[in-house]
Amino acid sequence: MSEDRLAIDAAPRAVVGKKVKQLRREGMVPAVIYGINDPVTIQLENKLLRRVLRRAGTTNLIDISVAGDKHTVLAREIQQHLTRGDLIHVDFQEVDLKVKITAEASLVLVGRSTMMEEAQGSDVLSLTSVEIEALPDDLVAEIEVDVSGLTPDEPIYVSDLVAPKGVEILTDPETAVARFEYARLDVEEEEEEFEVTADSVEIIEKGHGEEDEG
Repeated sequence: MSEDRLAIDAAPRAVVGKKVKQLRREGMVPAVIYGINDPVTIQLENKLLRRVLRRAGTTNLIDISVAGDKHTVLAREIQQHLTRGDLIHVDFQEVDLKVKITAEASLVLVGRSTMMEEAQGSDVLSLTSVEIEALPDDLVAEIEVDVSGLTPDEPIYVSDLVAPKGVEILTDPETAVARFEYARLDVEEEEEEFEVTADSVEIIEKGHGEEDEG
């Protein structure tokens, strides 16, 4: 629980608007904590924040200490520079550990179908993530999709997924999650199957001057 939770120190932030550019030049990232009480504007050290976000993502809890107060949060929106990848701003949502919240969990293929083992095609994800609901401490970043029993005639649906303990999947249970796709024939093989013969060619219109002999 909290002993294993990621933690980071932050400082209160008075600088807002365009002036935050100077903060970034000094190696700090502006952020805000919202959710339970009034929003709290903060600033965090860039390198340390990157390390924490790399491990926490958007589903692992983080304890942020600000002027002696501890806030248990989730990173909800991480803004980065389009080309450089620099952190621009982070929104943190403070959570109540006794109240369930919703989040997105990525889907990950595990196993291989018999058809794929025989090199007849590929196991393919039709959906990349599902919406889940859980207590903050029970949130997960990923849910496994076991495709070992997948067949070409029957895809895997959300209703087939096994959610971890304490997690409820909210996505429509009839939504397809994974399917098997047969391999496409090579172009050369397709061309070999179509042999041009006199019987397979239809002359739409004869050219002028091409008259029947007789």
